[in-house]
Amino acid sequence: MTATAALDRAGSAGLQARVSRYILVSLALLAALVIHLSLNSTLTLADQWSLILGRAPETFEDFQFIYAALPRVVLAMLVGAVMALVGSLLQQVTQNPLLSPMTLGASSGAWLALVCVSIWAPELKGSWGAWFAMGGALVSVVIVLLIAGRSGLGGLPVILAGMATHILMGAIATTLVLLNQYATETLFIWGAGDLTQTDWTWVTWLLPKLSIALLVLLVAPRPLTLLRLGDAGAGARGLSTGPIIAVLLLLSLWLVASAITAVGVISFIGLITPNIARALGARTARDELHFSLLLGAVLLLLTDSVAVQASSWFPDLVPSGTAAALVGAPALIWFARRKLSARDQTALQLPEGAARVGRRVWLLAPATLVVLVLLTLCFKPDAFAWTQPWAALRWPSELVLSLRWPRVLTAACAGVGMAVAGLILQRLIRNPLASPDILGMSAGATLALVLYTVFVGGSIHEAGPVLAFAGSGGVLALLLLLGRRTHYAPGIMILVGISLGALIEAIVHFVLAKGSDQAFAILGWLSGSTYRVSDTKALLFAGGTVALFLLALTTSRWLTLISAGDHVALARGLNTGRARLVLLILACALCALVTAIMGPIAFVGLLAPHVATLMGARKVWPQLWLAPLAGMVLMIFSDWLGWALLYPKQMPAGTIAAILGGSYFIFLLTRRRLG
Repeated sequence: MTATAALDRAGSAGLQARVSRYILVSLALLAALVIHLSLNSTLTLADQWSLILGRAPETFEDFQFIYAALPRVVLAMLVGAVMALVGSLLQQVTQNPLLSPMTLGASSGAWLALVCVSIWAPELKGSWGAWFAMGGALVSVVIVLLIAGRSGLGGLPVILAGMATHILMGAIATTLVLLNQYATETLFIWGAGDLTQTDWTWVTWLLPKLSIALLVLLVAPRPLTLLRLGDAGAGARGLSTGPIIAVLLLLSLWLVASAITAVGVISFIGLITPNIARALGARTARDELHFSLLLGAVLLLLTDSVAVQASSWFPDLVPSGTAAALVGAPALIWFARRKLSARDQTALQLPEGAARVGRRVWLLAPATLVVLVLLTLCFKPDAFAWTQPWAALRWPSELVLSLRWPRVLTAACAGVGMAVAGLILQRLIRNPLASPDILGMSAGATLALVLYTVFVGGSIHEAGPVLAFAGSGGVLALLLLLGRRTHYAPGIMILVGISLGALIEAIVHFVLAKGSDQAFAILGWLSGSTYRVSDTKALLFAGGTVALFLLALTTSRWLTLISAGDHVALARGLNTGRARLVLLILACALCALVTAIMGPIAFVGLLAPHVATLMGARKVWPQLWLAPLAGMVLMIFSDWLGWALLYPKQMPAGTIAAILGGSYFIFLLTRRRLG
């Protein structure tokens, strides 16, 4: 057989496989369509078909099919197809298999924009709300791209930038919602990602805006093919990659912003569909775009069918976004495990600090803490004036003191707990990115507590640290399982956190969409509040934190030896397996205790060990003292600022800490790009 004949035979086999693949996905689309309509309508297939062909509706079931079931199924196909198309486009442009509208932070930008317009310009929400959401999504994505830079689009930096932007915008939106509950309660159904329809309004609104997808299908394949050759290869063939990337990104943002505006936040479809398409054999740029488009429609139809069926089991409607997150979060972890294990070991470099801890630091750090505690106790916001600021400082009355000290103590303990947990994880994994919130341990504890509240019905403040420990421990076990196979690659660790975060967010929006008092209680707890902590609970919290901190001090030798490397630790007689297990359980217990009492606290576990290192704490022992001090200062300052800034209204300490810590995280990412 000649080489030409072999190539012809291989090409023929490839064409047959492609045709078979498209036939199968078309049959799957038809089957998904039938399943969805069967679940969402009581009419027989023959009656449904006659209505589609033009029979006038007569009964309630006929009208329900025409104005609810049919537009919902059309919208699901449109949104699923366009989200998958955008996901494929983004992944091919950046050569990053984990890029999607969700990981770019588009949904958080749209959510924040809608919250803002609902509060400050509610009269514009009806006519212009969609455009505000679109503008918010565009701004968020542009910020992420500026942070990551072009060199960061192909790897972990853009994912990290998306995560930091998402947390920052989410924290700001949560604060605004808590301060303006009645103005924003109608947004929760949108935030949950809902495909439920009562007429054809959104279909007719969305259809012309998505027609630009046809232009993408016609124009994009050739530049995408050349981009696979790299900048040099594409330039040699006359393609300037910069303008092409900019145009394709703008088209992607337009499509995804339109879809988000119409149906809300539906995560994961844009991320996992192109990966599945490639796994099923889509190799060329054109093939991947077309196949992802069809596959996305199938996946969202099936996911929405799950939501429709689940709604018949629960007293409340289950939003499509929640169902998509339940399916997509494990899928993201699966694909991340395969894609990042081999190549992405990205880590951030810390700013250089002092070589050792000076005497001045040992004096100033505790003094700063004492001054901050006195300020928190003695400051009276209602007596503050810029001309006489000292007039606002006076020793509190017995009543005020009884209200303030439990909050101060709780904030301080939360700072200690998260700082020590972050320090242990950074030393164990030997990566400065590690912290309980970024790795998903806080999210695991949060998920356990929120699920308890939703399905058991108790108060989230009464669920307790044991349940939080179970959730945090479950994530820890998952991290250990995945980390062993991927050599603890930072990417897989972080994406576990992102997956769990998206899952929790979907469940929380599902609860919020019910509009009950329980919803705002959960939202307040998720923002890391000290409002509801009693003096008894604060003292118990302090006792548990002190006990775990003392236990951490006894493990300083283990941390020192493990930080130096396993071979050094083994040579010094340390059982590294047992020491790691004890230290991980300790970090897990600290995280669970803080989360159960105060709610999830973002970025303190990352920031506090960094601050200690900058002050010269290069060794474990001084870092074990300075990191908790930094954590206490950050949390007490956040609690005071949240109380005093908008007095008599209040903002949760966890939200303020998330904004401060998130800004520092973005600084690290930007510094990495510029440096």
